[in-house]
Amino acid sequence: MSLAIYRKYRPKLLKDLLGQEDICEILRNAARRDRLAHAYLFYGPRGTGKTTAARLVAKLANCETRANDAKFCATGEPCNRCRPCKEIDAGHALDVVEIDAASNRGIDEIRDLKESIKLSPSSYRYKVFIVDETHQLTKEAFNALLKTLEEPPAHAIFVLATTEYEKIPPTIVSRTQRFHFKKLSVTEIAGKLEKIVKAEKMKVADDALELIAASAEGSLRDAESLLDQLTSLEDEVTLASVESVTGKVGFTRTAALAELILSGKLEESLEYVAKIQSGGWNVVELTKELIHYFRRILTLNADPHIKELFRRELTVRELVTMEQHAALIKFPQHINLIKTLMRSYGEMRYSPFAAIPLEVALIENLRPVSDAA
Repeated sequence: MSLAIYRKYRPKLLKDLLGQEDICEILRNAARRDRLAHAYLFYGPRGTGKTTAARLVAKLANCETRANDAKFCATGEPCNRCRPCKEIDAGHALDVVEIDAASNRGIDEIRDLKESIKLSPSSYRYKVFIVDETHQLTKEAFNALLKTLEEPPAHAIFVLATTEYEKIPPTIVSRTQRFHFKKLSVTEIAGKLEKIVKAEKMKVADDALELIAASAEGSLRDAESLLDQLTSLEDEVTLASVESVTGKVGFTRTAALAELILSGKLEESLEYVAKIQSGGWNVVELTKELIHYFRRILTLNADPHIKELFRRELTVRELVTMEQHAALIKFPQHINLIKTLMRSYGEMRYSPFAAIPLEVALIENLRPVSDAA
């Protein structure tokens, strides 16, 4: 069985952890000074590197090369050559315990964990406990964990990872060092995918790669899994194949429809929607993408400086296109348009006639006033 792309290309060094440079620098400095904390809380969206960072902490704590070589220790990275590093990478380390709190969320499991913590590491310097999806623990389990976090044994390190920070009790949060993992930008994800494509000698079109990156919504793991799926289906991945699998309409088609709407071309806009529907693309997703598109160009028109924030979400080509369309915005006409599109999106999600609310929205906003009378 071949190894999944997201596992094969999981970062083995802090410097390779994409999009979390500030966090990596703090952890590197802690490793250089041999001041790793006894408890960490990693929180943020899915697929941003929380579990990977937790395993890197485990390697930093137990790397034999770091412990014996002061010069190498100054790099603040694991060596990936010693026995602990290799075993942790392979998932065979007895002293690195990973717990999925989604399926081990009760007080009994935490009591077992507390008993395990009392035992010294079997062959490493530190015993590392990684608790994934920590927010799934019950109230009783959190209470049982609290005392252990407050007074942990010297040989234990905890790394709690969660996508829902607000569900973690403040008493737990206050006993950890907290790190917020950010969503990755489309450019960052596309860059990593491009390296994987070259390394694996895959054939993937550039616009297809961009849509894969955009579809992941800031999650590198989701993007890598989608790339894996698409390259398993066909030898050459095109934009059309990504759109077919994801149900999403690419930037090019969304921008083309937006241009027709901004130009007031009602007939052409309706024909374009009909073509999208007959082509098998998801009209509901098209409407969603259209709302996001108009939201961005409205804000670009109101505040041109906001494009610096959009650079995380868009490629250079996409941003140029949006700036051109932003210049065509007319207030309050297009504010009313986006309100109508939002109402239509709410209606079409539960309607067997998905295209009708979008078509009605276009007619309401683009039909000349004289015709509507």
